[in-house]
Amino acid sequence: MFPVFLIIFGAIGWTASFGLTLERIKVAGDPGAATACDISPFISCKSVMLSEQAALFGFPNPLIGLAAFFAPVVIGFAILAGAKFASWFWQLFLAGHVLAMVFVIWLFSQSVYDIGALCLYCMVAWTATIPLFWSILGYTGKEGHLGKKLVSFGEVIYEWAWVATILTYATLIGFIIIQFWDFWPTLF
Repeated sequence: MFPVFLIIFGAIGWTASFGLTLERIKVAGDPGAATACDISPFISCKSVMLSEQAALFGFPNPLIGLAAFFAPVVIGFAILAGAKFASWFWQLFLAGHVLAMVFVIWLFSQSVYDIGALCLYCMVAWTATIPLFWSILGYTGKEGHLGKKLVSFGEVIYEWAWVATILTYATLIGFIIIQFWDFWPTLF
């Protein structure tokens, strides 16, 4: 189940990154072009992608997603094929997802509170990152890759990763609803 989970959510995140990359190329060629997800004053990929936060490291952030979301897909297929990975590998894989989660939270806060707009493609990428983080944290812990002392912690996190995911989603959605309260009627 875990490798299939990695493949599915990695593919979802990669697809969102790919779609956003295509939209970014479109806007780079024609700055006046509208994107497919510019649907309201506060749901606008273009507003987000033209911000300085959208190229944090000097290149468009979706390129990070194209590379990073490919990893869970490859690892999921490798596990299905019988691959076994060393503890250091799982620790690095988890570290990458910890950084991804920090990046998502930062991007979320910038999008909601600084830019004042939401990007649908970005939100799909966030939606994929969050369950990947919780499940990889739990799996790495329960398999003993974080040390024997954290096995029971990992088992609990792994078993309840879906709850942690839902709580994380609910928290972010709550902040979005509150921040954009006055804009919701513009969607209807």
